[in-house]
Amino acid sequence: MRLECNWIHSVPVSCVAHLNVIVAVFVYCLSTQTILGETREEEDEILPRKDYESLDYDRCINEPYMEVLEGMDNKKAKKYEAVKWMLVFAIGVSIGVVGLFVDFFVRLFTQLKFSVVGKSVEECSEKGCLALSLLELLAFNMTFIFIASVLVLVEPVAAGSGIPEIKSYLNGVKIPGIVRLRTFVCKVVGVLFAVAGGLFVGKEGPMIHSGAIIGAGLPQFQSITFKKIQFYFPYFRSDRDKRDFVSAGAAAGVAAAFGAPIGGTLFSLEEGSSFWNQALTWKVLFCSMSATFTLNFFRSGLNYNKWGSFTLPGLLNFGEFKCPDGDKACHLWTAVDLAFFVLMGIVGGLLGALFNCINKRLAKYRMRNVHPKAKVVRVLESLLVTMVTTVVIFVASMTLGECRDLSPPTTHNSTVLEVDNMDVNSTIRQFFCSNKSYNDMATLFFNPQEVAIHQLFHQDATFSPVTLSLFFVLYFLLACWTYGVSVPSGLFVPSLLCGASLGRLVANVLKINLGMHIYSGTFALIGAAAFLGGVVRMTISLTVILIESTNEITYGLPIMITLMVAKWTGDFFNEGIYDIHIQLKGVPLLEWETEVEMDKLTASDIMDPNLTYVYPHTRVQSLVSILRTTVYHAFPVVTENRDNEREFMKGNILISNNIRFKKTSVLTRAGEQRRRCQSMKSYPSSELRNVCDDQVPVEPTEEGQDILQQMLERRHMPYPNLYPDQSPSEDWTMEERFRPLTFHGLILRSQLVNLLIRGVCYAENQSSASQPRLSFAEMTEDYPRFPDIHDLDLALLNPRMIVDVTPYMNPSPYTVSPNTHVSQVFNLFRTMGLRHLPVVNAVGEIVGIITRHNLTHEYLVAKLRQHYITI
Repeated sequence: MRLECNWIHSVPVSCVAHLNVIVAVFVYCLSTQTILGETREEEDEILPRKDYESLDYDRCINEPYMEVLEGMDNKKAKKYEAVKWMLVFAIGVSIGVVGLFVDFFVRLFTQLKFSVVGKSVEECSEKGCLALSLLELLAFNMTFIFIASVLVLVEPVAAGSGIPEIKSYLNGVKIPGIVRLRTFVCKVVGVLFAVAGGLFVGKEGPMIHSGAIIGAGLPQFQSITFKKIQFYFPYFRSDRDKRDFVSAGAAAGVAAAFGAPIGGTLFSLEEGSSFWNQALTWKVLFCSMSATFTLNFFRSGLNYNKWGSFTLPGLLNFGEFKCPDGDKACHLWTAVDLAFFVLMGIVGGLLGALFNCINKRLAKYRMRNVHPKAKVVRVLESLLVTMVTTVVIFVASMTLGECRDLSPPTTHNSTVLEVDNMDVNSTIRQFFCSNKSYNDMATLFFNPQEVAIHQLFHQDATFSPVTLSLFFVLYFLLACWTYGVSVPSGLFVPSLLCGASLGRLVANVLKINLGMHIYSGTFALIGAAAFLGGVVRMTISLTVILIESTNEITYGLPIMITLMVAKWTGDFFNEGIYDIHIQLKGVPLLEWETEVEMDKLTASDIMDPNLTYVYPHTRVQSLVSILRTTVYHAFPVVTENRDNEREFMKGNILISNNIRFKKTSVLTRAGEQRRRCQSMKSYPSSELRNVCDDQVPVEPTEEGQDILQQMLERRHMPYPNLYPDQSPSEDWTMEERFRPLTFHGLILRSQLVNLLIRGVCYAENQSSASQPRLSFAEMTEDYPRFPDIHDLDLALLNPRMIVDVTPYMNPSPYTVSPNTHVSQVFNLFRTMGLRHLPVVNAVGEIVGIITRHNLTHEYLVAKLRQHYITI
């Protein structure tokens, strides 16, 4: 039959143009110049990077923290550990309940939609009013997607699967709003409407994000959204503790989605956390187990009324793969099949690379043409994708499907399995077919995606090769277009379904055309693993997840081989889909290790020599000036090294190696000082305005004489006194300020602002012992959102007061020498989860500082090029 297509003429021109862009992108990715890979121009293109902050996994062992440790005996330590285990259990249970909530409403809305539309199709197939059935399906889908898209407008970070953002967070990057309660609500409610709305998305990825949010928020006992609801809970108030709970929550999300607690633990280890230990492994596994069995308990009771039977372990179950009793010739797989599995892995890697290439170009198109426009354009795009997807599903099911005979259970090649209280035969669609046959295309399209996967895994009745081919092409293109629209969306289930159709197509060819005696469900499973592995490029965790989902350990070897081959093949052309989206967002992600040639660089080559520092005892006016005119999040605490001045002037080899780094920072410091003075002009105190006189910039002579030597020769004698118990003078000249700096520790911006807001300072005529002391609870009370310097009422401060920062600084941070190779710097920074890494020479002078930005791949490549040019 044919459907009227006059409605196409009513589609807006912008929508038609959008569709033209999709087709052009697909053709471009298949062109000879960019087959699956990237052009040189695109490789050299660096997208603008945002100023992402880093998490600080290193403990700040200052005096308030030591006071807490001194009061911590074995009894309190065990109590603290017991509280952590209880929180881990609570996180797992909460994630299980959230999974139950999402699954219940997705099932409810989906059954309502398919029951109404299915009944309408049966009636209209005789009356000739199928257009009315299409309108009903469009009404359901577009209403659901409109709600999901509006929720994303409320919290934009709720879009997508959330896995790239959580992977970045566990890598040590703080993504704004990623673990907020508002994000959680929009994510959970949005994903159930997105899945029920018929888009080719899954709920498994958003479950991982939701689990991470629960892990981050539950131990805090407070929320920014509900500021008035707070409980006094002074524990776990650091990035270190929070990231551990996020690791547990993300793993529990995987466990709840797939019923795979071990796979969830390995996912958190493989894809996220850079710091790991045995205690964290146990907590993450316990959290994953709690989530799995909580969801299993309630789903088994609600769906089968068998409370305590634990028969439905996860949101996505692959069912049981086994041969029927009495069929001794049946084998799940044989050694001969491994050769076909390897070939399927290669094909899966190629198709995954093509999928990633197309999706990357679509994402760039959205960044340039959709996101900069009004927010309503994002909603319109989501509705456009929904409309096209719905029309394709309806038309393909009505016109492209074939009527296939349904084999009786006695001739099955596999057992008749239950799928949500129904076997696979009860979920077939008989549109325009007799009672003993079914419409194979409608069976795949007019069912929830999980049911379609079960059909491909366990339905022994054949699917037409033409149907499977058309289904794969349509699903591939629409799933690629869908991932990235402004709705919460996962990619696991669409990839599994797309790959399963390809694997079932291979099984049909081998079984029917070549006459091989194979188990079709195994090839469908391997095809699903191959395509999913080619898209996401996961190996260890994905292998275990699929094994746990099938509950068949004998599939371990073929799944592992297939995933490895798919990853190697795909990596030859581009990166995984999550890594691509991380790069597009400009997130400074640190890989597991650096390239071998990067060891030609040392810490002195990549460090930032332009230091902004504070003294152990610093005036309030100086701290305010520094905080208002810089964006740094940590400042070295230094004193001037007068003892090493002679060695500095003599050109000692060890010291002179550092002169060139300091030389480059002279003019920068001069400019910074002028900016500080200009900023202080608006200070309400006249005393502070008077100390900021304009200073003459230092310029090199015409003869090109070394500017550093000029400054040292013109130094004022004697040097002003600067001992740890005294305050530096704001009237110093550049020559007086530029001296060798002895490193004493690091102090964070949040700590300095906290000290100023709480009035922690003392007068000149007083001893530093008279300065008020803050406890560890007071220092961490405002975590994770510390006050900003602009929240400080400057009129209430006495600019001549002095702040003793030594009790609150970290006196023993990790440091490296200037000659440390980059691989050693990288491993130390990543494995210890650092935020700042000072570079200190052999005599204790700080010569630079290394942050996450200095260790990104782009930055290291640029420095390596400079190194080659210098050579």
